[in-house]
Amino acid sequence: MQISQNTRTYYERIGGETAVRRLVARFYELMDSLPEAADIRNLHADLSSAEEKLFQFLSGWMGGPPLYTERYGHPRLRMRHMPFAIAESQRDQWMMCMNRALADTVEDKALCAEISAALYKVADFMRNQP
Repeated sequence: MQISQNTRTYYERIGGETAVRRLVARFYELMDSLPEAADIRNLHADLSSAEEKLFQFLSGWMGGPPLYTERYGHPRLRMRHMPFAIAESQRDQWMMCMNRALADTVEDKALCAEISAALYKVADFMRNQP
């Protein structure tokens, strides 16, 4: 499916709800199966609730329906992640899974690069360990 480059939001450009769900599902498949993602996998007790929350967050973050905010309020991502030790290695593992999920689910490589660069800033902001 060819998506117009003139569409303004990542949500529209990636293909809407179905595409965001596919991205998030692939992300958690990778996190759950890749040995090199074990550190971040071990931070998650229940992947099913984490998967739904990430989908809801990305929906709004990408410019689609603000599902997370409607249900839980402001994301306050850094505060919500404070109980977990997140250093560069955890950030990099998260980004590795996300980049592979983007590559596996989004045909537009330029869009993958844009989303990856934007998400890197979010992931880096979550670091709370040297």
